[in-house]
Amino acid sequence: MSETLEKTIKQLRSSNIELEKDIEEKSKTDEMRKQFISDVSHELKTPIALIQGYAEGLVENVTENDESRKFYAEVILDESNKMDILVKKLLELMRLEYGKNAFNTTKFDMSELIREVLRKSSKKLEEENITIKFDDKPTFVIADEFYAEQVFTNYFTNASKNIMEIDGKKEINISYEIVEDKLRVKVFNTGENIASENLNRIWNRFFKIDTSRNRENGGSGIGLSLVKAIMTNTNNKYGVENKPDGVEFYFDMNIEKNK
Repeated sequence: MSETLEKTIKQLRSSNIELEKDIEEKSKTDEMRKQFISDVSHELKTPIALIQGYAEGLVENVTENDESRKFYAEVILDESNKMDILVKKLLELMRLEYGKNAFNTTKFDMSELIREVLRKSSKKLEEENITIKFDDKPTFVIADEFYAEQVFTNYFTNASKNIMEIDGKKEINISYEIVEDKLRVKVFNTGENIASENLNRIWNRFFKIDTSRNRENGGSGIGLSLVKAIMTNTNNKYGVENKPDGVEFYFDMNIEKNK
């Protein structure tokens, strides 16, 4: 009798633990859904208003010529693309923040990844007369290559948008450093320092130091919060430092330790 009772109690405890896990998981999912709806509703107001306004202009034939109509259509397409990118980034951010994404860790050459990002950006860099300094040498890391590219691309895009000419230099410097048995990837750009009160706030979703310039450049205010979520999931350090003639962002990656 006592053995049966003890077995029943154990089963009840086990079932209760499973039930608590299910409730907690459902609660997280509900919270994630509510947060996503709230963020999307907030951030899509401006592009929806612009699309609506320019679409009404086309319907009411307020444009005088083909060139004007083309401009209206281009604005609608541009804002539609921004909405698409925003929603995808938000979904990715939600998955990362709520631990819904699995990481596929492999060994790969970080320098090769960086070269490819620079190659894709070469035309823009040339047009804006931006000098790139990169100590290009084979440098192998152990990480999820997709997310490593996301982190570096967000840093590089951020540097490209905020770069300024200082003492005749308009420069992005990409470098490596070994810190506590990790590879630290550093992305520096010449330009204005970030105000001390904003150094921690820039990692928050939708935070924009210069709202008007950010929108002009197509920024969503999600890039650095994605970096934070990725790096938090990988238990590696990331951050930003003001330098005398610019700003330097960094993130750490695992490497093979010498035996």
